[in-house]
Amino acid sequence: MLYNVVDIQKILPHRYPFLLVDRITSLKEGEYIEGYKNISISEPVFQGHFPDHPIYPGVMIIEGMAQTGGVLAFKSMDTSSQEEIENKVVYFMSIDKAKFRSPVTPGDQLVYKIKVIKHKGAVWQLDALAYVDDKIVAQAELKAMIVDK
Repeated sequence: MLYNVVDIQKILPHRYPFLLVDRITSLKEGEYIEGYKNISISEPVFQGHFPDHPIYPGVMIIEGMAQTGGVLAFKSMDTSSQEEIENKVVYFMSIDKAKFRSPVTPGDQLVYKIKVIKHKGAVWQLDALAYVDDKIVAQAELKAMIVDK
């Protein structure tokens, strides 16, 4: 384990119920990151999606991948202080080639594997994959930018 949820909250501004990554398990600055979210029936989204057939929404999977990519971008920055990180935020710019291959349900561990396609200045282009039990359940190309708050 590299970063637990408390560490992640020092990097990302997201909080419950919209912090969608529980742990970072692997990271190589400027190249890749791996993390996960444990999907529980107690997630607020399951009250409406769907009460008798709970399926974790694809948009939440995409957001979880984006948040994991945000951790990668922040940890790859040339910063000398936590204060510099606290004065920045990651803006989601685009989602391309999104595909959902299999439903994610309560009890699953959703593993995010994100690789850098391109990084120029403040803009990051990422190849994002989400797995459950080593099976790809979702994928997308994401673009984000780190900006001042």
